[in-house]
Amino acid sequence: MIPRPVFRFFVSVLLLGFAALPALRAHGPGEEMADAAQHWLASLTTEQRVVGRFDLAAEERQNWNFVPLVRRGLTFKAMNPAQRLLAHALLASGLSARGLVKADTIMSLEGVLRELENGGVQVRDEELYYVTIFGTPAETGTWGWRVEGHHLSVNFTIINGHEISATPSFLGSNPAEVRSGPRQGLRVLADEEDLGRALVRSLTEAQRRTAVFQAQAPNEIITGNQRKVTALTPVGIAWPDLTAPQQAALLDLIREYLERARSEVARADLARITAAGVEKIRFGWAGSIEPRQAHYYRVQGPTFLLEYDNTQNGANHIHAAWRDFERDFGEDLLRAHYDHTPHPTATPPAAPVTAPAARP
Repeated sequence: MIPRPVFRFFVSVLLLGFAALPALRAHGPGEEMADAAQHWLASLTTEQRVVGRFDLAAEERQNWNFVPLVRRGLTFKAMNPAQRLLAHALLASGLSARGLVKADTIMSLEGVLRELENGGVQVRDEELYYVTIFGTPAETGTWGWRVEGHHLSVNFTIINGHEISATPSFLGSNPAEVRSGPRQGLRVLADEEDLGRALVRSLTEAQRRTAVFQAQAPNEIITGNQRKVTALTPVGIAWPDLTAPQQAALLDLIREYLERARSEVARADLARITAAGVEKIRFGWAGSIEPRQAHYYRVQGPTFLLEYDNTQNGANHIHAAWRDFERDFGEDLLRAHYDHTPHPTATPPAAPVTAPAARP
């Protein structure tokens, strides 16, 4: 009998092999997501389907979080091996190869945390990640899906099969760097940290006085798990005040967040950011610029916000969020869709089970 973590590792490797070959992706992302979701739903029992599927209009769709709470959806733990394989196929249908590596590795860190905490927190479990479908997946349909658990929230909304929202998108890592044991040296979100620090350290003293907006880093990303975000106070250095190499470095940082999603989705998101005006993008930093010291940064443009912090647990605990002011949960897309396609009002599901207090 193959242990579940080993089984999941080989499944992920197999999926990554296919996800990394664009030539094999003969269909559009909306069609592939719908196909993966349909196969997963078809594998479930009636009872499992009740747990793992909600109406698209259900309030639960925007009830996202990144701490280890009890969520609504079907856990990997509650699935049989075939169902877990199909759930990972769904995750692979929306993420890039790099994004899938990060997501799976973040889930695996629950085992590292369990050892570090000597089992003191019972919710540290690599299989307590929830898969949820919203609406009815179809090739030209309007629906959504989520894979979520501690330090991972992947949210996709598909409108008419071709318009796709990939936010809110949250990845976290605790520890940010595994500093002991067999996985010593592992840094799941190394690029999110290193690209930001390299950029701030490339600034001249005069540039840095503008970019570093406060000496102490906030203890958490400002927007937390807000369902709707608006632009934060503009801080930091503006795009036109950067040199060409610094602008390229800032663009690399932005792409690191966008390219969690598969290439077609990431390219469309980058095109929207560019169309809104790169000259309006600002990069702000708070805290130390030295490694292993508390720090925070954010990148904000007219349409989007990237927020990152590494302050907790001795500056060894990363949160990295990507939000879209208009398209989170596909809100602007859905609004236009419903304006042209009347839908009956849906009845939300019953209130969720009260979750125990959680630690991030």
